[in-house]
Amino acid sequence: MNLNNILKQLPYSKPFLFVDELLHADENGVTGTYTFDENLDFYKGHFKDNPVTPGVILTETMAQIGMVCLGIYLLNNNLKQNTVIAFTSADVQFLKPVYPKEKVTVTSQKTFFRFGKLKCDVVMKNEAGQEVCKGVLSGMITTKL
Repeated sequence: MNLNNILKQLPYSKPFLFVDELLHADENGVTGTYTFDENLDFYKGHFKDNPVTPGVILTETMAQIGMVCLGIYLLNNNLKQNTVIAFTSADVQFLKPVYPKEKVTVTSQKTFFRFGKLKCDVVMKNEAGQEVCKGVLSGMITTKL
């Protein structure tokens, strides 16, 4: 599947789209990037006069790139309009802060994908190549009722 086709099928839009580009995708994993726009609303209050990207947003970025993009790739042409890739669990370690204007690279490795369940080991690195967070993310692929 073409990387641009994966991006077109993401179920997100700005300001809640945290994927700029995909660098690689195959049946075992995916790599993509995102640069945090300094004008994102949450920076106004997290933290006052010293903005830092909230951990929940880092987790969401890892999930969008590392799990949803991979799920779309794995489904290939079986992705239907009523298909939903739902986030089910996360076990994440936060190692370094991520600031406005920082570009991060997210890489995931599939642990398993069967019976509509996807589990991945995901790592986020800053431009210096340092791990800023890592964890295990899981989701399920289902259809809307």
